[in-house]
Amino acid sequence: MVRRWAIMVIASITLGVPAHAAPTALALAAQEDAAATALGSLAQFIPRPDGRDHRLDYGVWTEALAAFVVSMGPPLRKVPLDVAAPPGTRIKMGPNSFYRLDGSMIGFTLIDREVMSNIARYRRELQAVADTLDIQALPRNEQLAFWLNLHNVAMVEKIGENWPIRQPRDILIDGVPLEDAPFITVQGIALSPRDIRERIVYAHWESPVVIYGFWRGEIGGPAIQRAAFDGRDIASQLDLAAREFVNSRRGTERRGDTMHVSRFYTDAAPFYFSDFDRDLRGHLAQHVEGTLVESLAETALIEATIYEYDIADLSGGARSNPFFASGRLDAGVARMLAERQRKFEYMRRERIPTFTITVSNITLPGDPPNKGEVD
Repeated sequence: MVRRWAIMVIASITLGVPAHAAPTALALAAQEDAAATALGSLAQFIPRPDGRDHRLDYGVWTEALAAFVVSMGPPLRKVPLDVAAPPGTRIKMGPNSFYRLDGSMIGFTLIDREVMSNIARYRRELQAVADTLDIQALPRNEQLAFWLNLHNVAMVEKIGENWPIRQPRDILIDGVPLEDAPFITVQGIALSPRDIRERIVYAHWESPVVIYGFWRGEIGGPAIQRAAFDGRDIASQLDLAAREFVNSRRGTERRGDTMHVSRFYTDAAPFYFSDFDRDLRGHLAQHVEGTLVESLAETALIEATIYEYDIADLSGGARSNPFFASGRLDAGVARMLAERQRKFEYMRRERIPTFTITVSNITLPGDPPNKGEVD
């Protein structure tokens, strides 16, 4: 099991974009060399379950996520219900994305340096688990949970270390963009977040539902969950994440006879949607709900045009004016929580469910031994 340690959490949580950074030529060359070397070495991560029912415990990460991740609730597919700026100013702090009330947000402004240090230590401990335990021999769901959790811990760590920042894609590590920086080391192999996603998980899992488990720190991508991925329930967890994303406006939007979808799907297209329109349409059909079922059937084309690169952070990746820092909640955070409250009030008035119900993977007599396994 993962060695448990005490992560300091924030118990009180109840609840002009900069130019995209470019890697240096030297960093790009080093990145290409590392990628060429890694192609062969990543073969050691091919899943080969040995039949033993081992399980890893991510309870510490679940406690942390529950403390600093705030769910925005089910997708509403409406213009955000705006809240006025504080008295005496017209400046609205916090996220200004059209999709800001979808998915979930992290309260980076509420996480102190000690907590960030503990998150970095937890990432190193997860890496160390793979040095003492044969990850590739675990049940496939346990392997998938390991890679998803390691990826997301690493992303939270590096975005938190570089906060405040408006867009995670502006983060460079030794001159290399965060997505491609090989700062994660597993069994002696240096990996980037993209390596974990594309060269390990996408390469060895056939179900496209796995794409919804990776958090990239951006409002436009799949939301970070308020609990760690668990091998026992990972199929249900990923299905919930898929339904939230697909049915939100950052995932799909009908305009005339075209279904516009997130550009997020183009990254996964070489692995899951080689015939983009046909394959993605079939995938979306498994998750769309309500009026989107009809919209998907009636549209003739699919185009990947939607995305939001802004950070999925309650304060919008910026510190407030010091006026708001003297014993008061960050203005951007306060505005986001107020907008979230207004969304929930509207949903209750309209009798729209403000929650989702999930059923854990329950084994019944006669069920196949691999029930709930993500292919």
